[in-house]
Amino acid sequence: MINKHNSVWVLDDDKSIRWVLEKSLTKTGLNTMCFDNGEDLLHRLEKERPDAIISDIRMPGINGLDLLSTVHDQYPQLPVIIMTAHSDLDSAVSSYSRGAFEYLPKPFDIDEAVAMTVRALEHAREKNVEIPAPVLDGRKDIIGEAPAMQEVFRAIGRLSQSNITVLINGESGTGKELIARHIHQLSGRKGPFLAINCGAINDLLAESELFGHEAGAFTGAAGKREGWFEAAHDGTLFLDEIGDMPLAIQAKFLRVLQEGEIEALGSNTVKKIDVRIIAATSQDLEAKIADKSFRADLYYRVAVLTVHVPPLRERREDMALLCETLLEQTLRAGDQRGWVITPEAIKLLQAHAWPGNVRELRNVLERAAALAPTEVMDAGVIGRALPPGVARSGIPLQGLAHAVADTERQAILDALEATGGQKSAAALRLGVSRSQFYEKLKRHNIDL
Repeated sequence: MINKHNSVWVLDDDKSIRWVLEKSLTKTGLNTMCFDNGEDLLHRLEKERPDAIISDIRMPGINGLDLLSTVHDQYPQLPVIIMTAHSDLDSAVSSYSRGAFEYLPKPFDIDEAVAMTVRALEHAREKNVEIPAPVLDGRKDIIGEAPAMQEVFRAIGRLSQSNITVLINGESGTGKELIARHIHQLSGRKGPFLAINCGAINDLLAESELFGHEAGAFTGAAGKREGWFEAAHDGTLFLDEIGDMPLAIQAKFLRVLQEGEIEALGSNTVKKIDVRIIAATSQDLEAKIADKSFRADLYYRVAVLTVHVPPLRERREDMALLCETLLEQTLRAGDQRGWVITPEAIKLLQAHAWPGNVRELRNVLERAAALAPTEVMDAGVIGRALPPGVARSGIPLQGLAHAVADTERQAILDALEATGGQKSAAALRLGVSRSQFYEKLKRHNIDL
């Protein structure tokens, strides 16, 4: 519950953002004070303290992250919400690692911003939490400006501050292992990051692979072998396609999650291990629970927190940024040409369904690089590099008829608007007879 004595300070060099937040927070019953620069806020903080701060990142003078560090060092119990229009993984992780209560990408829903502020006030009353900051390496291989990717960034930022078990779901090729590696790296765990594909484990050898075995445990076990869980001690074990884990092994894996203990095949000794589990799947685990091929109790233990990685078709606005990054990686791999990809080529790429997601996009760009006679990737080069089924115009072949119909309908509407609804004039403008024009009106369900 908030009360009339709660105060929130808003810091942003954008006057319109300050105005919107001030009006909305005041309407909620909060006392609000606005600042257009961080220096003034810190100076005021020497004299009085608010109950929460909402700050932008990029501003003249002191930036939001540096201000966050200063505030968190002096008043670790004071919740700070960081907002930014320039959202990326590093800013999200930096915000959480420096002690931010939440990270709010712009543009934001004002109701969400108000609700987040109320949660921050409630959190400050309940407990004081000081979060250590991990060391960042500045990698830029997880990128995106689409709203769905901002949620991924926020999740990585939160998860970097804990050791809870995580389930990452998403289609093949979306970068689930890459996200798992970042979570491990940012968590500060000293042990290794080990990845294993559960679908690639032989059912007969799965127990030995995961838990290890003693010499003589089974035919062919000539010596002792350390399993994946033990090898990942103090680190992170990434279990890709966990839905393919053999049912017989799932009960034993559940004990690892519950007790933090393993017992090698052929051994009577129980070992304590400290391993963070990050699992991933491209399958519907709830459906597998229904058909009895995946344990429900294991699912609830694995999916303590779930991160959904969006497919490429749901983040088409990131296409240009992804291409730029992937082409830069190609340059680092030894191709010294300064690649340029044209806007028409980007539109063509956006029209593709991308069943293979970012992995498929990388493959197409590598193929285009081999086909391109110059450093410019135009629509013609991209069209030859794309798999069958996409026209060079950027329109999927199977949708060509619909695209033509939509274009014709829009041309008719534009002509009618330009002529004030005069049908004869519109027909003349389009270069068709009056009878043809009326036929097209009927075909496109345009009723005037």
